[in-house]
Amino acid sequence: MTDAPPRRGLMYVMSSPSGAGKTTITRALLARNAGLALSISATTRPMRAGEADGVDYFFVTPQRFARMVEGGEMLEHATVFGRHYGTPRAPVEAALAAGRDVAFDIDWQGTQQLADRAREDVVSVFILPPTRDALAARLKARAATTGESAADIGARMAEAGAEMSHAHEYDYVIINTDVSAAIAQAQAILDAERARRHRVVGLANFVRGLKG
Repeated sequence: MTDAPPRRGLMYVMSSPSGAGKTTITRALLARNAGLALSISATTRPMRAGEADGVDYFFVTPQRFARMVEGGEMLEHATVFGRHYGTPRAPVEAALAAGRDVAFDIDWQGTQQLADRAREDVVSVFILPPTRDALAARLKARAATTGESAADIGARMAEAGAEMSHAHEYDYVIINTDVSAAIAQAQAILDAERARRHRVVGLANFVRGLKG
C-alpha cells in the first residue's frame, strides 16, 4: 500500500476595508479547520484592552520593528494609520513545510509583498461590503465597543475607497452581503486550494508507485 504524499501548507490571505468582515470570516475558518492557524503579526501600535502580547500581536517598539525589517525577519510589513505591522518569517515558513496552513488578516500592501516573495504559497481573498452605506453602518456599530470617534470612522471610510481599488489584484473576491454565505464561500476556496496539484509534495513519485 502506498502512503498518501504530504501536502505543503498555504498562506490564506484575507483583506478588506475596516468593517467589511475579514476578521469575522477568518475567525470562523479558524474554528472550523484544525489545520489552519492565524499568523501573529508584530506591530508598533499600543496594546488595547483585552489583548495579550504573543496572542493577538507581538507588540514591539518602532526601533525593534525597524531592526526586524533590516534583518530580513519579516515576510511582509506595512504602515497603516501611522502604525507599523509585519509578519515574522520563521514561524510561517516552518508551518508551511510541516503541511499546516496559515491565515493572514492583512492589507493589500502586505498581500503584494507576500505574493512577490512566495506566489505559489499564497491564496488571496478580498472581502467587499455590499454597499458603502452598509460599511459605514458596520463601522459605527463597532465604534460603540472600540471607542473610536466620528473622526476615526470618517478616516476609515476615506481609506476604504483606496483599499477597495486593489480588489482586482486578488485571486478571489467575496461580497459580504450575508456573513454565513461569505464564510461558506471562504471555506470552499480553502478546500479547493488545498487540493491544488502543486501543493502535493512528491506527486510524481506517488503516481509511479500507484502504477506499479
